[in-house]
Amino acid sequence: MIILRTPDKYFKNIKGYPFKPIYTDISAQDGSSIRIHHIDEGPTDGPILLAMHGQPVWSYLYSKMIPILNSYGIRVIAPDLVGYGKSDKPSRREDYSYQLQVDWMNKWLIKNNLKNLTFFGQDWGGLIGLRMVADNPEKFIKISMGNTGLPYSPETPTDVLDKIKEFRDSKLKLTPMTMAKEVSKMDSKKTHPALKFMYWQKFCWDTKDLPVGLVSSTMMEKLSNTKLSMHYFMHSLGLSKISPFMSDLMKAFEAPFPSPKYKMGCRAMPSHVPIIKDQSLEAVAKARNFFKNTDKPFLSVFAGNDPVTNAMEKDVLKMVPNAIKAPHIGGGHFFQWTKPKELSKVLSKFIKS
Repeated sequence: MIILRTPDKYFKNIKGYPFKPIYTDISAQDGSSIRIHHIDEGPTDGPILLAMHGQPVWSYLYSKMIPILNSYGIRVIAPDLVGYGKSDKPSRREDYSYQLQVDWMNKWLIKNNLKNLTFFGQDWGGLIGLRMVADNPEKFIKISMGNTGLPYSPETPTDVLDKIKEFRDSKLKLTPMTMAKEVSKMDSKKTHPALKFMYWQKFCWDTKDLPVGLVSSTMMEKLSNTKLSMHYFMHSLGLSKISPFMSDLMKAFEAPFPSPKYKMGCRAMPSHVPIIKDQSLEAVAKARNFFKNTDKPFLSVFAGNDPVTNAMEKDVLKMVPNAIKAPHIGGGHFFQWTKPKELSKVLSKFIKS
């Protein structure tokens, strides 16, 4: 396994991330050493929130929430998934899978001897983290999540699978705009959600220099379409690092990736979301059974205006009979950034209750 490591210098000029890095070395499936980064902020004797991010972002996503949660007396531990942030980045597509991400984070959790945790995950942080909770229930006292779930589709229609394969294999070239237009229709009842999510999967895989900063910006801040278009033009020319249209947020989410070769995790992982039947069915079914029978307090807090995950909320509440449903707080897909005060307040109340 060829593993890439982002030099520290690429993180020096990002704003609002003053946290001390902590590193843990784990063993990969082939014996290679993978370094996983996390931050640990807040009172050492406070209740602990383990907060996990998704794709294509990193723990910087929680940088607005951390001081708020700390002010409530809550200690926050936030890791970077392998392939993201300050964690190491395996360089090949076959280095990534849903199961491997779960295995890596299980090893990280055990090696750091973390316990008495409240979990919160969003996006891939939920898909990976919820299975991590199910694998290590003795380490968690409470569970919370939002804008994510544990998709389980053992009987996806054959015609849907055929359409997805044909689409992924096609030579159609997607732009961020054409991709976003289709993904925004995921919660439509007129079509299988996989037939819309496939646009995100294809866009990520076909785009060798995935515009991570631009994609993050469109979901977390309000910039003019002109500025976004001009930055994408610069990015398509390989000049994103010197683009005058790049915001501070774009810089922060591009920082982990000095060049396109560092982005394999971002490109590969969307194709492993188990929105259709795949090799992770048995493991997901086992985790879902755990949550069906657990008596651990469980909080479901969704934005309510995220087309990618709106439909998942009903499934989560069905999966976890004792789940508490929090009111929708808005903020779209990455509500950790857009609604930090609201989400921090909900989580703090749950942790302290």
